[in-house]
Amino acid sequence: MTPAEERAARQDEEPLGSVLRALRLTPVGGDEFTGTALPQLTGRIYGGQVLAQAILAAAETLPAGAARALHSVHGYFLRPGKVEEPIGFAVERLHDGRSFSTRRTHALQQGRPILSLISSYQEDQPGREHASAAPSAPDPDGLPSALEMFGGMDHPVAKFLSSTAAFDVRHVEPDIYLRPAQDPTDRQMLWMRTRSPLPDGLSQLQHRALLAYACDQVLLEPVLRRHALSWRSEGLSVASLDHAMWWHRPVDVGDWLLYVQESPSARGGRGLGLARVFDRAGAHVATIAQEGMVRVPEDADARVDVAP
Repeated sequence: MTPAEERAARQDEEPLGSVLRALRLTPVGGDEFTGTALPQLTGRIYGGQVLAQAILAAAETLPAGAARALHSVHGYFLRPGKVEEPIGFAVERLHDGRSFSTRRTHALQQGRPILSLISSYQEDQPGREHASAAPSAPDPDGLPSALEMFGGMDHPVAKFLSSTAAFDVRHVEPDIYLRPAQDPTDRQMLWMRTRSPLPDGLSQLQHRALLAYACDQVLLEPVLRRHALSWRSEGLSVASLDHAMWWHRPVDVGDWLLYVQESPSARGGRGLGLARVFDRAGAHVATIAQEGMVRVPEDADARVDVAP
């Protein structure tokens, strides 16, 4: 490998390395931990990061020797976090049964919660099984990469994303980064995997936490797509409100995952995004739901006629 190739490889590895370092929490006593935030142009903490950190904090309090896998989370984003401040994580042990453990975790800044999350963990057990089938989708290797697109743009946001994004995203339909979709449908599909190979020895819990980290960036796109909006629509304001995930089978975020997305409803400045996630072999590995605030300036001028 030439020196130039080595530098390029390090540049690709570092974004994921920064994420993995941010997910390493420091115990501070009892069931409390502290962590740091990754830089963001907005100055606000990326929601997927604090979600993943809360998942990992809760798992640190599971019974010793109990092999319980994370299977669901339900959380609310309560306040925007500030990237320059440390984040505290306080875990409450709600329940430890014969098969399941349940935890509530608050992510805190200046003593106030920015995220409240309940997570559940289960022993691996036999049971009835079925799963939805993955739809047909083009191979990701033949689709355009968001990383390559951002890397070729002379814009501060694009430059930031191309240098810090830890995941490669490849849309099946034309993306909506710069312009609205020509066909304003509430459905889309995309592939996603880590930008560089994962280090050896990551646990399944870490893979599941990384899936939570990554998915927050795309879940509301079907809402935007349905209403002919793009990420560059003037005055667009988007924020995650709540988030739920279910993990059905082992997941590998270092390999391509297919997100099959839709938005069944939007109203009152809120939009709901759903995603079924499949691995490259077609196994249904996770299901995700998120409601978010989606506002544009012209919505404030809308009026609803009500009969007297």
